[in-house]
Amino acid sequence: MFYFLISPYLTYNLILIAAAVLPALYLMVKVYKSDRLEKESPSFLWSLTKAGVFSALIALVLERILSDLLYSSVSANSTLFRILLYFVVVGVSEEGAKYFMLKRTSWHSVEFNCLYDGIVYAVFVSLGFALWENVSYVIHYGFANALVRAFTAIPGHASFGVFMGVFYSAAKLYEVQREESRSKFYECIALFVPVLIHGAYDYIATLSSQSGSLYFIIFIAILFFAALKVIREVSQKDRYMV
Repeated sequence: MFYFLISPYLTYNLILIAAAVLPALYLMVKVYKSDRLEKESPSFLWSLTKAGVFSALIALVLERILSDLLYSSVSANSTLFRILLYFVVVGVSEEGAKYFMLKRTSWHSVEFNCLYDGIVYAVFVSLGFALWENVSYVIHYGFANALVRAFTAIPGHASFGVFMGVFYSAAKLYEVQREESRSKFYECIALFVPVLIHGAYDYIATLSSQSGSLYFIIFIAILFFAALKVIREVSQKDRYMV
């Protein structure tokens, strides 16, 4: 009797969770299949996904601290406030947390031996982050939110991961070649570029909510197709790091 009473509620929530999870899983499979030389082990990919989930929790704490500092020091109605909110509070917190967990999980791995690997790792961390974030949003706001995020936040996070990963691999390549200064430079770029894109994503999303969504849709489309182009080109030119 008890199960009969709660089964509709359980079924609805399972549908919501599936709607939140499936877009991320689809993109993970897409990126994984594009790895031509040497596919990563399932256990390592699972570690990267868990690292992405944990990075979401780190980002949550960082965003709360930085938000409190921002609200206490800058007028919430100013342009400066919005720039700092989206590019620093959100962008640096989320992409910084992802990068921290990405490097902690993969930098010294024996599996990190091909140029395309960095894209796989960064995308799996980013989509682990997005998966956790998406489940939270969908449970709170419902199925319609899952549909919107499947075409916005999920490809957004995946694209941030692609651009993080391509520079992350470059940093690892230069470390293998014992060019430490170049390696550190590309590590900085691997964080700076996703922060910049993520901040622009949120800033344009906010402007679009006030004046229509066309600019945001165009931005998402350009970003996603640019990321797909990078995936295709790096996959085709993939080689071992020597």
